[in-house]
Amino acid sequence: MFRVQTLIDALTSRLNLGDRFASMRFGPLGSRFANLRPLSDFFDFKRIFKPASFAEARARISFNSGYFSSNYAVVFVMLSLYSIFNNKALLFDIVLVTLSMFLIGTLDGRDLEIGSQRLTTKQLYTAMCIIAVPVALYASPVGTMFWLVGASGVTILGHAVLMDKPIRMTLSGETV
Repeated sequence: MFRVQTLIDALTSRLNLGDRFASMRFGPLGSRFANLRPLSDFFDFKRIFKPASFAEARARISFNSGYFSSNYAVVFVMLSLYSIFNNKALLFDIVLVTLSMFLIGTLDGRDLEIGSQRLTTKQLYTAMCIIAVPVALYASPVGTMFWLVGASGVTILGHAVLMDKPIRMTLSGETV
């Protein structure tokens, strides 16, 4: 465990990511989205330019990832919802497992009696797994995750690279 934590600390300190993710770790979800930038600022087409150099692209990514971090989180959530609703088998499997776990949990460890049949919670969990695992294999959640990572990476990094700093930030020399 120590090696993994050391590796993560080395990567985050090298890439200066520690401060960016500190707010996500310690703040509640409501305060995370408190600094959402307005859509007019996020979709300001007058500030979309190709960066002149790799150093400028890196500086834009660094600035925009902090400035629009909540907007990027919303984009990721929207793409996640799109991918789940677009994959009907995965949606069915998520609903099935969630509903089954809730209903089995309401039994509070008691057996389920249907007519003369008596089913234990262990049997109910086994039946749920017998149905949910093949549906999950058919639904290809790994492929959906790869699509989500690719689509959000292209969208978020593309926006971060192409969006120039606001004029008021450029003139005053402020950083976020």
